[in-house]
Amino acid sequence: MIVIAQLSDVHLDGGPRAAERTRAVVEYLDALPYDLAAVLVSGDIADHAEPAEYEEARKLLTSRHPVVICPGNHDERLAFRRGMLGEEEPSAGPVDQVLRGEGFVLAVCDSSVPGEHHGYLEDSTLAWLDGVLTDTPHEVPVLVAFHHPPVPLHTPYVDGIRQFGEERLAALAGRHPHLRAFLCGHAHTAAATTFAGRPLLVAPGVVSTLRLPWEAQSGPDHHVHLDEPPAVAFHVLGDDGRLTTHYRVVVARR
Repeated sequence: MIVIAQLSDVHLDGGPRAAERTRAVVEYLDALPYDLAAVLVSGDIADHAEPAEYEEARKLLTSRHPVVICPGNHDERLAFRRGMLGEEEPSAGPVDQVLRGEGFVLAVCDSSVPGEHHGYLEDSTLAWLDGVLTDTPHEVPVLVAFHHPPVPLHTPYVDGIRQFGEERLAALAGRHPHLRAFLCGHAHTAAATTFAGRPLLVAPGVVSTLRLPWEAQSGPDHHVHLDEPPAVAFHVLGDDGRLTTHYRVVVARR
């Protein structure tokens, strides 16, 4: 049994609230009586892409489990590379990463668009992902992660800044049957749907939770819950190859 935890949208800003919620989630994962195969942090690490925010993130997002972190629309590639990856002369290209674990591959794509809030996978990222999938034996399941969901989630605030150009990713997925599922964040709400015939699993937000359109709102800007607890997703690959996802809330210290 392979278990991968996913947290997303920590939005560290130098203040105590985001830091305490992030710390609570990481401490919860570290205290588990089980060794996770990986911890995926799917974007929006720093709220303003400031060096001090990435310094804070580097300290808080350290775990006894293997950790893979990708940027989101609030991140900036050069600052992310310097602060999170320790690159002294960083490239401005997409931050694409792969974790090859025992019995699985986690391919983490950079869907951020510099200076914009919507998402898009650059041609170089799709070529890189195609190479990862081609180099992986078909009996090994591959999970593909990024920040922006590539389909509408019926949440207008998020749908307007989702990942676009998704037909290119769907065509790539059609060539690789061992691509088992897509993992993303950005929406600040736990959700599950499908894309390109695979599960698309959306991690809940750590810093806040999205109000759904049919939930009560006091005005057009009242689109997030700040009092809901942070949460995490657990993606489980069973010995039979079936993928199951569980969501857990975490009590943050105030």
